[in-house]
Amino acid sequence: MLPFENLSSDKENAYFAEGIQDEILTRLSKIGDLKVISRTSTQHYQSAPRNLREIAKQLGVAHILEGSVQKSADTVRVNVQLIKAASDSHLWSDTFDRKLTDILSVESEVAKTIADQLRAKLTGHEQEVIAAKATDNPEAYDAYLRGLAYTLKTGFTPANSLGAQKYLKQAVQLDPNFALGWALLSYVDASGYLTQSLQPTETLREEARQAADTALRLQPKLGEAVFAKGFYHYACLRDYDTAVDYLEQAHHLLPNNSRIPQSLAYVERRRGNWEKSDAHFNEAEKLDPRNVNLLSQHARSYVCLRRFPEALAKLEQILNITPDDIDTLVLKARIAQAEGDLPRAAALLGPLRLGADYANALETQVYQAILESRPAAVIAQLKQILAKPDQALGYYNGELRFWLGWAQEVSGDHDGARESWGQARTELESFLKEQPENVVLMGDLALTNMALGDNTAATTLADRAIAMMSIEKDALTGPRPLDILTRIAARMGDADRAISTLEKLLSIPYEAPLAANPPLTPALLRLDPMFERLRKDPRFQKLANPQP
Repeated sequence: MLPFENLSSDKENAYFAEGIQDEILTRLSKIGDLKVISRTSTQHYQSAPRNLREIAKQLGVAHILEGSVQKSADTVRVNVQLIKAASDSHLWSDTFDRKLTDILSVESEVAKTIADQLRAKLTGHEQEVIAAKATDNPEAYDAYLRGLAYTLKTGFTPANSLGAQKYLKQAVQLDPNFALGWALLSYVDASGYLTQSLQPTETLREEARQAADTALRLQPKLGEAVFAKGFYHYACLRDYDTAVDYLEQAHHLLPNNSRIPQSLAYVERRRGNWEKSDAHFNEAEKLDPRNVNLLSQHARSYVCLRRFPEALAKLEQILNITPDDIDTLVLKARIAQAEGDLPRAAALLGPLRLGADYANALETQVYQAILESRPAAVIAQLKQILAKPDQALGYYNGELRFWLGWAQEVSGDHDGARESWGQARTELESFLKEQPENVVLMGDLALTNMALGDNTAATTLADRAIAMMSIEKDALTGPRPLDILTRIAARMGDADRAISTLEKLLSIPYEAPLAANPPLTPALLRLDPMFERLRKDPRFQKLANPQP
């Protein structure tokens, strides 16, 4: 399904066209006999392009659905046409004029007719879910479509997560029996909790649980509700076994929903099942071959495994879809750093002009300057950003102050570094009181205390994080506290502890705590100034310069 064209005179109604398209697609994707490409892979195309054959080839499909939506006051016109791509011939087209209150019946009619045209065999359950009406309240449905539009944007930014959350809360307030609305609200909350695009508080986690439970209570067989419950167990509780149970149930109910194998890929890599995770990523990409976020996460898995050539191949796929994508260019630069190729990293990072809203990317630029021992420009940049910090970024401001201190220390400004680290500690401690289970915050605060010479506080925080998130519980991020600990031990001059921990870290895949997250490599050991005190130890030299 290509993007539906918004023919409304009010361009603000674009969300409505997007929502109608997505809801028709969702109904079609519940038919096991059809292969339906996810919206994220089609949203970059025009509404009615001329090169249908080429698009069909790129997506691996035989048929394409085009459409348009025109909303005026309380009436809606939906025009759809089903096209056989190979011959560019119309199999079916129709126009539906409806009152706004009856728009849901159009979505069902279109999905049913397309299934008939493509001779898809529908089970009794599939016929029920295609015909089902999510809500009888048009205002609730309008709020749902507005919230849905935010979830269809690229990336979990604070702005997207807050916008989605606002409208979905409106939807379920207007219709408390709106199971689909509750399910999507739970997914938004849980995603925000996991990615920290929403502040990961206990209140947010509880809201995600209640929303998923409400959706399941209202409609126990609703695939989106079962998925929401599984995603909550994954994102909020780190209960990966239960998450897999729910996600596999949801997979049977929503066979074409790429989010489910994508989520299973996430869960399996946290369980340390990297090959299973890879298989789920490949399955998701068949349904959603041009989903930049999906491809990026698959690339990040390869980075964690230090399989850098495969990661770079995935990143090139992304750049073919969205040239100059900042996160992709930054990850390429981070791979170059991990391989010890600082000139290649500099060439990728140099042209980028980044603000605090690209925190991870900005930290990679700062890390590059630290590795090169040329921090003057990034010090000025960070000072400018932190002069008027964006409060919506939460603890990221404290994290950036830590990086500023590190850059100042490398430049020789030790007084300035201590001042920055002191401010960072104050800010990070305040957030840790609100988010006592946030392991990322613990790591940031541990490194800040280490920098200030408070080794006891630093080690205590690192040990607390290790107790809370072990490798056995989480193969992806469980090693992060060990990465923090080895840096603290190296700075303290505790070579035995630092080197034994490094030996462990270099032997396993994981996502590291600093910048864009490649794990430690021999090249990084040679370059990163935090390991300066270990340089003369023969055991460290052996790790930093392994024999081929």
